[in-house]
Amino acid sequence: MKALVPPRPATGKLGVLLPGLGAVATTTIAGCMLARVGAAIPVGSLTQMGTLAVGKGGHGAARKLSELLQLPRLTQLEFGGWDIFPENAYESAVHAKVLDSRHLDVVRDELKAIQPMKGVFYPGYVTRLHGTHTKTAETKADMVEQVRVDIRAFRFEHACERLVMVWCGSTEAYLEPAAAHATVAAFEAGLREDDPAISNAQIYAWACIKERVPFANGSPNLCVDFPAARALARECRVPIAGKDFKTGQTLIKTVLAPALKARMLGLHGWYSTNILGNRDGEVLDDPESFRAKEVSKLGVLEDILRPEVHPELYAHLVHRVRIDYYPPRGDSKEGWDNIDLFGWLGYPMQIKVNFLCRDSILAAPLVLDLALWLDLAQRAGLYGLQDWMGFYFKSPMTPPGSRPEHDLFLQLSKLEDTLRGMIDEKSLSSRARETG
Repeated sequence: MKALVPPRPATGKLGVLLPGLGAVATTTIAGCMLARVGAAIPVGSLTQMGTLAVGKGGHGAARKLSELLQLPRLTQLEFGGWDIFPENAYESAVHAKVLDSRHLDVVRDELKAIQPMKGVFYPGYVTRLHGTHTKTAETKADMVEQVRVDIRAFRFEHACERLVMVWCGSTEAYLEPAAAHATVAAFEAGLREDDPAISNAQIYAWACIKERVPFANGSPNLCVDFPAARALARECRVPIAGKDFKTGQTLIKTVLAPALKARMLGLHGWYSTNILGNRDGEVLDDPESFRAKEVSKLGVLEDILRPEVHPELYAHLVHRVRIDYYPPRGDSKEGWDNIDLFGWLGYPMQIKVNFLCRDSILAAPLVLDLALWLDLAQRAGLYGLQDWMGFYFKSPMTPPGSRPEHDLFLQLSKLEDTLRGMIDEKSLSSRARETG
């Protein structure tokens, strides 16, 4: 990563583009609209509610992040997106049944004004969905160009000074990197040849990077985590981040596992199961889509516990993850964890966790934060992989050869250290004098 510098001012409108205008995206948009008129509090958002200690080696007074870093105000955000269904953001939010009418009615007209652009949809990657509002193109290369046209049109029509994109679409079938992902030239040849290794999400990401728009992947899809995408991001000087929002069960896992390791307590097994009934649950009912999510979830414990370093404690750990589609539950996901651990002299113990959470309510503040951090990174002249955003992801992307950090608090420290590096303390002192 290049040396950090104070970012350019966040002037003008920031366009926030969201592929997948479903439950997560509409919950994010409605929440921002409500918060900017004082009708709700953006709970869970670090950019809106978080603080950072500055000065005195990081032990000075705590100041709000939004003020320290002069982040765009919520009133500067302009939302748009794509979907494979034609419903506007209000209709989609009503269908998702995440937010109550007492919230949606306040921003009904604003939400109705957000009409999804036609989505990129090759059904083999998401077999449980049957899109009716989709683009057609002769090749995947042509599809990339159509998305680029959409991006330019949105920028012009909404008079946006800058854009960012956060993937909020469905989990696709599991893909391993293939020959098409090795280089920029190979990928572009794959687009022209309709290579099956190139999925819907990759088409959006490629178009986004080509348009110099920062991109974050909120799903476990193979999307920007391959050499060609990283190379293009460096070439176009675009920040990228991912992958897979860390929201419910995995959030708890990345808090508990470091605590057990810190006390050198052993683990025999960790069984995790979830039920959810939203569109995400329906998509994950497909074994190939579940495989992508399973890989994302399973990597967490091994990277935290390091069984090769502590074989007597973790070498025989049995880790299982299950997800069941249960329509009556809707967006109110329930996660159970059974943890079989052992302590002094090997005596067994158990921990049971039952987290009754709301999937989109936990994801929405992450979408907002990532949008603002991506914009901040670009204004600060950063580009390529932004691993300091790993705090938000189940499978944080890292430079080749580096081991991902999953411990939530170590991830937060890295994020805060990066932000401190962007703060111009002389300018900060001057502003304090002016407002004091």
